[in-house]
Amino acid sequence: MTQKTIYRVIYINEDEIYELYASKVYNSDLYGFIEVETWLFGERSQLLVDPGEEKLKNEFAGVKRSYIPMTSVIRIDEVEQQGAAKVSNAKGGTVASFPRPPVKTDK
Repeated sequence: MTQKTIYRVIYINEDEIYELYASKVYNSDLYGFIEVETWLFGERSQLLVDPGEEKLKNEFAGVKRSYIPMTSVIRIDEVEQQGAAKVSNAKGGTVASFPRPPVKTDK
């Protein structure tokens, strides 16, 4: 029995971080992009409905193939089990830069 390969694709799209699952991920013929096919979502017959996952299902309904810029990709993992698709806010980081010494200018 062959096991189906599942990839977790995490990327940034318009100030949101998308975490989705797919069965096909590869380099695109378009320079600087990756291609993702066969998005995987949970079963629609579940009793509990996750609004974030439903939003993603509706957004990717009818999409045959997605081209994602490599600069937007955060991470691609090969996983054993499919999880729930998620959307989270990319803003609100608490990272601050170290103070820098004043720049000297020659006059």
